[in-house]
Amino acid sequence: MTHYIDIDGGRIAYDEIGAGPLVVLQHGMGITRQGYRHLAPLLAAAGYRVVSADMRGHGESSMGWPSVIGKEAITRTDVANDLVALIRQLGGPAVIVGHSLAGGSATIAAAQAPELISAIVEINPFTLTQKTDIGALFTNARHRRGMIPLMGTMIFKSLGQWMKYLDVATPIKSADQGEYLATVKAKLQEPGRFAEFMKTGASTPADAEAQVPNVTRPALIIMGGADPDFPNPQGEGERIVAALPAGLGSVAVVEGSGHYTFDEAAGRTADLIIPFLKEHHA
Repeated sequence: MTHYIDIDGGRIAYDEIGAGPLVVLQHGMGITRQGYRHLAPLLAAAGYRVVSADMRGHGESSMGWPSVIGKEAITRTDVANDLVALIRQLGGPAVIVGHSLAGGSATIAAAQAPELISAIVEINPFTLTQKTDIGALFTNARHRRGMIPLMGTMIFKSLGQWMKYLDVATPIKSADQGEYLATVKAKLQEPGRFAEFMKTGASTPADAEAQVPNVTRPALIIMGGADPDFPNPQGEGERIVAALPAGLGSVAVVEGSGHYTFDEAAGRTADLIIPFLKEHHA
């Protein structure tokens, strides 16, 4: 069942399963917490209280939130503040598992509220600012196939292009993938929801990058080896680890998976996360 927590500016929706130390799962832009439907039970079975939250404006969370940058936007700092408020009300500390945009949010939360964050896991994160690699669009077919519909989504505000991107960015299809994507599409067709999704494009990872040196908690970076968002997924993970204070970060690659590693390869992702939790989350 859906639970809700009211915090400044709106309401966050979440699911909760399991018992034990708290682990909070936060999805990236344009999807919902149901993206973690395969990973959450695996973490709960390993002895954790697992909360899967809808990002502000997404899923069943409320719309129309004020942003820290003072315009129509959803930034990594906004989402980090929501996560900190959620963890505080749920009774932290917690490990945050953040995907894509929310990977940067996990970084900010860990830097600004270390008393509430035991460690962070970032899955295919946009934590550092990106430079468009025009050459890679010509030479890297995997990258090109993902970037064309992703750019089309943002430029033309096209739901059709977003659904095409989700298909390309998820090369490993779960048995219920079609049903799941249908629910994502239906949610984005609700009044106001696609406009909320578009607010994620009004910010960059600059706020997260600025906080990377301030992180004091262990960080595991998980990259999909076939993630079309990055010309070199492993290289991006290594770039984040290099930017963190020495000794805090590690990177792991799930070969064959795309941008939604936690959905495509939940078992392999859990096999990476669970030992990390056992080591760093009392």
